[in-house]
Amino acid sequence: MEALMASGIGVLTGCAVYLLLRARTFDVIFGLTLLSYAVNLFIFSMGRLRPDAAPIVAPGPVDVSMYTDPLPQALVLTAIVIGFAMTALSIVLAIRSYFLSGSDHVDGEERP
Repeated sequence: MEALMASGIGVLTGCAVYLLLRARTFDVIFGLTLLSYAVNLFIFSMGRLRPDAAPIVAPGPVDVSMYTDPLPQALVLTAIVIGFAMTALSIVLAIRSYFLSGSDHVDGEERP
């Protein structure tokens, strides 16, 4: 499970860096979105990867290793909502910039 999560985070990060280095606006926005997904997976995996484990600890003496940490789950949920809003805002700004400049290049100049 850990190797699958690590390789998934690595692939998402690699694709995000590739898209961030391109000169088109929508590629950069998509790269930032993929990078935020990779960071969300990383934060989520820090809360112990335990399938079918409850995030709430029952009262009384318990073994803490049998539970997952609920804080990374809450942080990832908040990051998903904020990331969606920022992606929507970035797309709206990119569309507005495209209609004003006539180009979707990051520097605003059309290249041959």
